[in-house]
Amino acid sequence: MFLGIDIGTSGVKAVVLDTHGSVVGQGTAALTVQRPQPLWSEQDPEAWWQATTAAVQAIDPEVRRAVRGIGLAGQMHGATLLGADDRPLRPAILWNDGRSHAECVELEAAVPELHDIAGNLAMPGFTAPKLQWVRHHEPEVFAQIATVLLPKDYVRLQMTGEKLSDMSDSAGTLWLDVAGRRWSDTLLAATGLTEAQMPALVEGSATAGRLRPDVAELWGMGSVPVAGGGGDNAAGAAGVGAVRDGDALLSLGTSGVIFVATDRFRPNVAGAVHAFCHCLPDMWHQMAVHLSAASCIDWVARITGAAGAADLFARAERAGPGAGPELFLPYLSGERTPHNDAQVRGAFLRLDNDTGPDRLAQAVLEGVGFALADGIRVLRDAGTTIERLSVIGGGARSRYWGETLAATMDVELVYLQGGEVGPALGAARLAQLTVDGGSPADVCQAPPVSHVITPDPALVERLAPKGAAFRDAYPRIRTL
Repeated sequence: MFLGIDIGTSGVKAVVLDTHGSVVGQGTAALTVQRPQPLWSEQDPEAWWQATTAAVQAIDPEVRRAVRGIGLAGQMHGATLLGADDRPLRPAILWNDGRSHAECVELEAAVPELHDIAGNLAMPGFTAPKLQWVRHHEPEVFAQIATVLLPKDYVRLQMTGEKLSDMSDSAGTLWLDVAGRRWSDTLLAATGLTEAQMPALVEGSATAGRLRPDVAELWGMGSVPVAGGGGDNAAGAAGVGAVRDGDALLSLGTSGVIFVATDRFRPNVAGAVHAFCHCLPDMWHQMAVHLSAASCIDWVARITGAAGAADLFARAERAGPGAGPELFLPYLSGERTPHNDAQVRGAFLRLDNDTGPDRLAQAVLEGVGFALADGIRVLRDAGTTIERLSVIGGGARSRYWGETLAATMDVELVYLQGGEVGPALGAARLAQLTVDGGSPADVCQAPPVSHVITPDPALVERLAPKGAAFRDAYPRIRTL
């Protein structure tokens, strides 16, 4: 048995796989996000640890006792700042925090070779600009920093006592030489840090500590090895078999991500495409990242009084695709690909006297799809071929949304059995590689296909004018 733990933004998920890849146990625990000021997004690192223990303990004790290895996945980019006693100095600054826009401009100007080394634009979501913000605005905190860890690696520290990270998660800091798979002294120095303040680096399928005896007793398992693991998207890709050059997936979680595995480092900075290490040796990946996806569903359900996501999808289906003129721009937390704009905010446009909750629900489903279509466009501009996407994440539960997404993006969507398990599934597979060895292609196989949604040509044609209006809307609202 292999345990995968995903430290997400809205909760921690733990799953156990048997050696055949079947899920035999699951547990979850909720997390909340604090937004004390506009653009801010923070969490208490201790809450991650408490939620992790709760999620693991929710799994049947007999299943836990059979666990032979653990893998970790987690939300990327979070700045977890530890003092000399390894305790957090302040709340962690999360991936969807937008306060460090000015620091991004500063870093771009200070390090002309940043794009060549990191393969990415400086964006507020990344870790390095967050540290520059702390350096400027909280110098007393910055002066005490002994270690900077990413969220899942803070949990690893509690589990193992080790300060380690994997290549895929670390590539999202803007401190990694992504082609060389090592920390960059140049990029660290630009934010006043050194490699001594960083965790040691391992590949995602390598051993990265063992469970401390006290934690093993608390969790009801042996002192088993812990894999390096991966950032949430890379781990999600490993879970559904996206481990070969050209394999592509769509992750519909809080954010929306289009992920393409590559056999070499292929950045596209101009299109705000992310180019990171994969969680497997000698592999990289490209990502188009959209900061709001399934979070938009929860938001519009709340403001329209829907009973939840399922009710919201039913309301949208009553309206039907393209039912009204309404447009939704899903920039509730700003946007990365292709705009790199932390300041822009979401908008409803073209409302009329007949606009009601059902049509607003449908407009939100379409708006997320149009934003994802923007991501596909810039990936294709970089020479990447995308004709079909495997779908994972909580948003994969709605077939109706899938039909809308397939039409807005004009690509085939492949839904996999258990795909909603997401990154925790890949984390467990990385644990299996760590313990038993084998090739990633053999261990990280795609789950069986549940169903395939092919774009409906009539629906593609019906939504095309709204897609064009969507693309025209961003430059018109950005200055607002």
